[in-house]
Amino acid sequence: MNFYFTAAEVLDRLDSKKGSIKGLISTVAEKDRKRTSALVIQTLKYKPVLADIIDQANLMKEERKKLTSLNLALVLVHDVLFCNGIQAGDGPIKQAVLRHKTRLHGELQKIKIKRGVKFDEDLAQNTDERAALIPRYVRVNTLLWDVDEAIQYFVSKGFALKNILQISPTSKQHFAKDEHIPSLLLFHPDISFQEDDAYKSGKVILQDKASCFPAVVLDPPVSPSGAVIDATSAPGNKTSHLSALMCNSGTLFALERDRKRFSTLKTMLSKAKCKNVEPVNADFLTVDPMDIKYIHVTHILLDPSCSGSGIVNRLDYLVESEQKAELAHEERLHKLASFQLMMIKHAMKFPAVQRIVYSTCSVHAVEDEHVVRAALKSDEALSGHFKLAPQSQVLPQWKRRGYPSEMDDPSHAASLVRCLPGEDATNGFFVSCFVRDSSEQELGAHQDSKRKIDELGEDGDISTTQIVKRRKKKQKKKRG
Repeated sequence: MNFYFTAAEVLDRLDSKKGSIKGLISTVAEKDRKRTSALVIQTLKYKPVLADIIDQANLMKEERKKLTSLNLALVLVHDVLFCNGIQAGDGPIKQAVLRHKTRLHGELQKIKIKRGVKFDEDLAQNTDERAALIPRYVRVNTLLWDVDEAIQYFVSKGFALKNILQISPTSKQHFAKDEHIPSLLLFHPDISFQEDDAYKSGKVILQDKASCFPAVVLDPPVSPSGAVIDATSAPGNKTSHLSALMCNSGTLFALERDRKRFSTLKTMLSKAKCKNVEPVNADFLTVDPMDIKYIHVTHILLDPSCSGSGIVNRLDYLVESEQKAELAHEERLHKLASFQLMMIKHAMKFPAVQRIVYSTCSVHAVEDEHVVRAALKSDEALSGHFKLAPQSQVLPQWKRRGYPSEMDDPSHAASLVRCLPGEDATNGFFVSCFVRDSSEQELGAHQDSKRKIDELGEDGDISTTQIVKRRKKKQKKKRG
């Protein structure tokens, strides 16, 4: 019965919007992940029907002492109606559901008659049509092999390399190299790699194309002294990509505040052989920028919680219909935007940081352009001399840019990257990059030095206390 409790817990967390289907399933123990994934996805496909059946059969009302969770009831009733029964030993919860088996089947038949369908499959929710236009993206983990070796491997598996991947029923054995991300390969959407040896060994990572953009735009240093932060790391796709771009050199601090997701992160990083990563189970906003551990960090990747409104992959459409109205709710979007802005402003406080990438999987300007323009006007940006990186440093070959009408300075939109589902063969995504203006920083440092020299006068060797006293005297004179 523990298996059903785990599946119900994933559904509970989805209801609470604590992650995506893929992300939450990744937190399940690996030995139970495949089975749990199948049950969660199938239950979601039939959720409206199952909820109606449970309601009409009065199951929750009549068995309220045994069934206290609707999501637990959903996964159990799913297996009663659409599988070979509840796969667990006899117990009070199982018996509570089986007492209503005949009534449950009766309500199922009523719904099929009412909807004019013959087969159970016809009751399932339809997929988002845009998902069918997104290839199966496979990122080659260059820490373990190179792209050419990966291509040879897939050719040996019977796939044919093409210049361009045309998604069609006849192209299932075709694949191609991506034109923007050097380590990315494209396959037909129906191809699964869950059981492939290369996936199991960490040699390839299943990652949407747009999700690869942040690490590439951050352009982390390849140096033994390099120091980088991934502020919200789990499940680890972007972290492992950063590690690969750094060639396992320097130090990559991977922060994740959630304990379960932190465990998933460590598992993935171990599998991908990311040796330069130091996982940290902490909230980025609680990290002291002046901590000796992080004082030399020059690059920070921010991919904070967002509405997820750009996600149209093969799984999340199952919850999109229920959450769509709430995702677009202005109050919730503004709360998310406030949090996202807080993350950027905190990143700007790190003394050595030179480059900050902020990304979301949202299509709402409130979480994208509006957050960026607010960050540019913040005290942290002004005092730290931060500006947007030029288009030449932010995937210049990518055609879709930010919305000029949503920026205070329309020209800034060229520095932003947008992806639209259904049009760009990716999920919806947004990427921006803040860089510190070194010339302004040097000028500020020079002015500080000059001010100190002026205060010192002819006496070159005086203490900071004496400087403070002199400043106070000058202030008194001005008041007088």
